[in-house]
Amino acid sequence: MNIIICPGMHERELTESFISGCLNLNSDSSITKKSVNILVYPQQGVLTISPLHILQFLHNCLGDRLESSAIFISFSAGVVGAILAAHSWQLLGRKVTAFIAIDGWGVPLWGDFPIHRMSHDYFTHWSSSLLGSGKNHFYAQPAVDHLSIWRSPQTVLGFAVKPSEEFYPKSDRISAAQFIHLLLRHYEGN
Repeated sequence: MNIIICPGMHERELTESFISGCLNLNSDSSITKKSVNILVYPQQGVLTISPLHILQFLHNCLGDRLESSAIFISFSAGVVGAILAAHSWQLLGRKVTAFIAIDGWGVPLWGDFPIHRMSHDYFTHWSSSLLGSGKNHFYAQPAVDHLSIWRSPQTVLGFAVKPSEEFYPKSDRISAAQFIHLLLRHYEGN
């Protein structure tokens, strides 16, 4: 499984914190390190929203192997470039296993691959859902600041909801990191 991390416009330390707090896979996890290839898109600034640069990064890292499927995890401004890169990746004959947008407020999300939105508060969740929310999604409750969901996903609690249950969350409160782990386990065999 290839996990492509597309950060926003922030310090690299926040992305490192996200990876250690959310994707630090250990032997207790059903997803093992051997089965996961984490690739972090290294550009900063305005290049975080460039689908062409993200696609070039993917080609450099994964080559032209058609079997190179990917799960995209993107944050904030990085959602803009990542969703367009995911579409391009698929148009080139590769598989997008899933797309996870974390606080991509105002970014329309559409595609013929599974899409999941995560938000730092209910308002962002609700207003972003108007532009497409995809399958199961997550919002923090209580609300946290925008960078907290990226910096410390293991400490951000909230609800996992299905679009059909939008106003009546059925899950117990879980952390943002637990939600991502549930998604990764679900898509592990794909």
